[in-house]
Amino acid sequence: MKKKVFKIYLFRHGRTVYNVNGLFCGHKHTRLVLRGKRDAKKISKKLRDKKIQVAFHTSLPRSKQTLNYVLKFHSECKKIIIDDRMIERSYGDLEGTTHRQFIEKIGKRSYDLRIEGDAIENLEPKFRNKVEKFFGEEEYEAIHRGYDVAAPNGESFADVEKRVKKFIVYLKNFMKKHKVNVAISAHGNSIRLFRKIMENVSREDAIKWFIPYDKVFEYDLKI
Repeated sequence: MKKKVFKIYLFRHGRTVYNVNGLFCGHKHTRLVLRGKRDAKKISKKLRDKKIQVAFHTSLPRSKQTLNYVLKFHSECKKIIIDDRMIERSYGDLEGTTHRQFIEKIGKRSYDLRIEGDAIENLEPKFRNKVEKFFGEEEYEAIHRGYDVAAPNGESFADVEKRVKKFIVYLKNFMKKHKVNVAISAHGNSIRLFRKIMENVSREDAIKWFIPYDKVFEYDLKI
């Protein structure tokens, strides 16, 4: 019997006040700014002609708000599920800190880079380049050994990967049982780890990615 193909459509929430002002957001509640609404509309346009029967978002408002733009064109979507296994990485004590403050402290060696260093991957590319200038390429790459180390009172990438992996197992079983296409409105770092698992790439490659606000990642599941 020929297997049918069902779709996973994964996308990042639109930009928020924290994003445009260069702050670590993590689990803080914030809503889309005008630019973020435009991001969400771009996503909705890309998915307009797709079939989506089930949708997922996290408990953070920016995730739900972005999904709402998408679902305006999907009356066939009858089930919406909140699942915080796809929530953003918690940055603990760094949440609310600006990227610029973070970079200045890195330049002064005021942060313990064994702990906070991998927070660099949450920065916009232009800020990452500034950090690399402080250290040089070799030392910059060494920072990524912090993959398994949590930010103070927060999560490590490894922590996020564990919960995202559990979500993927659940998602595949759910799709096999209900035979549906799904949309997932998620966050930069949960998407990073979702992609790492689904695309079978190394942690070194995954932490180098910047996850765009207006891109849809599409995966096939044969059932």
